[in-house]
Amino acid sequence: MHPRSLAAPAGALLLGLLAAIRPGWAGGGAPVVVELFTSQGCHSCPPAERFLGELADREDVIALEFHVDYWDDLVYGAAGKWRDPFSDPAHSERQRAYNMRIRGQTGVYTPQMVVGGRFEAVGSRRDAVERAIARAGGAAPEVEVSVAPGPDGGLRVRLAGTGAARGGVWLVRFRKAATTRVRGGENRGKTLVNHNIVTGMRRIGEWQGARRALVVPAPAGGEAGAGCAVIVQAAGPGPVLGAALCPEAGEA
Repeated sequence: MHPRSLAAPAGALLLGLLAAIRPGWAGGGAPVVVELFTSQGCHSCPPAERFLGELADREDVIALEFHVDYWDDLVYGAAGKWRDPFSDPAHSERQRAYNMRIRGQTGVYTPQMVVGGRFEAVGSRRDAVERAIARAGGAAPEVEVSVAPGPDGGLRVRLAGTGAARGGVWLVRFRKAATTRVRGGENRGKTLVNHNIVTGMRRIGEWQGARRALVVPAPAGGEAGAGCAVIVQAAGPGPVLGAALCPEAGEA
């Protein structure tokens, strides 16, 4: 225990305890999950990536950046092509599935933001994205998610809710920030800063409508600057039913 905490007022101690459990955000309700599908090879994507970085600082949003791979082999004249170091074919598949369900189209585009698993908008069109966030955040979450430190550096996840919806419980790991000097493709010569770059998604359980708790072991070789979130999502991928960020290192 920090020596100063012994002299802290009761209210401060209570806030410290509450901070160790991340039930969405301090404003009450669950945060809205915003997913940006992007690529470092896409000339029109940097403005959306900057916007995603701003959203990542908000308490009412869980901002995640999914780098797709279909730009990696495109040749841009003399600048050639650029393989995005964060691209993953699984991210492209996730985006295609969203577009089939939300837009009824197999085609995809970048930059695209998917909000709450329900709505989509061009990622650089701030007004449209903000409207989608307001729509997605207007209803109470179907599943309340809280994430607290668990044993041996792992996590303890608690789920509660009474809705009829069912879905998977996913642990999403991300790199909080990275700076890349692009040496080819449409963004050749630019230095790009990316935020909350998804590095992996793992299904850790199922939501069947009953209150439950899950213990998630600590990842092997956890890297500095990493973060994570727990998302409950209907199959498809479908609507996000509830979500919470993992506690920051040192919150206990």
